[in-house]
Amino acid sequence: MKDFIAGLPKCELHLHIEGTLEPSLMLELAERNGIALPYDGADAVRAAYEFDSLPSFLRIYYESMTVLRTEPDFYDLATAYLRKAAEQNVRYAEIFFDPQAHTSRGVSFATVIDGLHRALLDGERLLGVRARLIMCFLRDRPADEAMATLVAGLPYRDRIAGVGLDSDEKGNPPAKFAAVFERARREGHLLTMHCDVDQDDATEHIRQAVHDIGVDRIDHGVNALEDPALVAAIKDRGLGLTVCPISNGYVTGSTKTAQIRRMLDLGLRVTINSDDPAYFMGYVAENLAVVAEELELTREELVRLQRNAFEIAWLPRQVKDGYLAELDAYLAGA
Repeated sequence: MKDFIAGLPKCELHLHIEGTLEPSLMLELAERNGIALPYDGADAVRAAYEFDSLPSFLRIYYESMTVLRTEPDFYDLATAYLRKAAEQNVRYAEIFFDPQAHTSRGVSFATVIDGLHRALLDGERLLGVRARLIMCFLRDRPADEAMATLVAGLPYRDRIAGVGLDSDEKGNPPAKFAAVFERARREGHLLTMHCDVDQDDATEHIRQAVHDIGVDRIDHGVNALEDPALVAAIKDRGLGLTVCPISNGYVTGSTKTAQIRRMLDLGLRVTINSDDPAYFMGYVAENLAVVAEELELTREELVRLQRNAFEIAWLPRQVKDGYLAELDAYLAGA
């Protein structure tokens, strides 16, 4: 099964590029930019990764990304991920980035997106990994700041597949950003939102995302299973859910694979992703391996998870069909 997962053509839809900042690259960028860090090596960086909740993770996460300062920094960050993705046979990825986390500390929007976009172009040309960007708003910041970020991104509309919502969910429901997402849709963006696992008012936040905002996809969204009406609405609309089992284990104490099993049985478009792999020590192949082992998945079920991902990806139908044909051929030849 490990070999089957290794060769499986993959699609990743829930990946924060800032969350791919491995300790070795963090230290390299700190030295490049003259930033003093309180670590004497990569092992010391990893030893500092002590978190057991979403807020405790986010605190370390935002502290670490201060080493990202220049366009080459963002290029190197994305290139490192794309190399890893190529090693794991990721054929297509949709990558979150958080411009507010950088502009708020004096890094220009152009610096961020120019570096990331250049890496994506080279990644497709040199590594065979196709990728697109999703611009996320920080939900624990004011809604008018999110609106300003949306406007700042409009000149780069051709580089951004859609918009999302992430960061600390407590007290920050989707409804807070209704006007931002309405404007984003008018500007031609597709919409997704984090509905993090086991947070306060989790099912109400999913309800707002589905019914009030009208998202095209849900990130995480495991708690939807607690409301049969939500499950029915998600299934009726064909909405995908981007679940991240290893990160679930860190911030909730459970990989939620039992819920993934239930989603599969209910016919929901559940997908498996890595979230912030540098912090949770698992890229997409490792996440698939966890699910396969805990649920004793068949090869057909693993392929189904990848079919779900390609089906809900923000790609033209013809391109999706090409990837799906790859999956079919891989399964037939396995």
